[in-house]
Amino acid sequence: MEIKIGMDLLVKQIQETSVLEWLAVTFGVTEVLLARKNNVLLYPAGIIGILCSSFLLIVAKLYAETLLHAYYLVMSIYGWAIWKSKSEMGAPKISESTSKDKKITWMIAIGGYAFLYFMLTRFTDSDVPVLDAFVSSTAWAGMWLLAKRKLENWIWLNVSNLVAIPLLFHKQLILLSLLTLFLFIVAIFGYLDWKKELKRQNEAVSHI
Repeated sequence: MEIKIGMDLLVKQIQETSVLEWLAVTFGVTEVLLARKNNVLLYPAGIIGILCSSFLLIVAKLYAETLLHAYYLVMSIYGWAIWKSKSEMGAPKISESTSKDKKITWMIAIGGYAFLYFMLTRFTDSDVPVLDAFVSSTAWAGMWLLAKRKLENWIWLNVSNLVAIPLLFHKQLILLSLLTLFLFIVAIFGYLDWKKELKRQNEAVSHI
């Protein structure tokens, strides 16, 4: 019975999905697929998806989520500039996090969580501030690592996805929950692909 209700809700959501929502989802998926391929075009695709999503969030009066997307927009522009700059200099495309990178990543995750939890509990009517803040703060950390082309970005993004999947389902956003599940699977392969590429780069350097 519950499965039938879930399927009926999914069909209803698909039928009621606007063109702008489809564009947001499409470019979001495109961004992750390009990121898996280590392709700099992930950033323009991501920026389009973010702008589409932000408009929808503003209309829905989800201002906290809009703030999160504003961060994504800044990090996408920043990451695009860094990737282009490093490519021109011939620098390695992928690397592992240094001790400094790890400290900054944890600072972003913990600091972001504290900030978002405070904002959600003080200025919104969110009934899931703990999980909502966790999903967003770990995604912030992952986006920063992605901009730096650090292998560990996939781990942080998937920690965020792992919590987001049941959270979205709990909110009856089944279509978005399934999309996040897809992104979770793609991120696993993205991590494996980047790890292979990192190994290839290291082997190439060792033979010089």
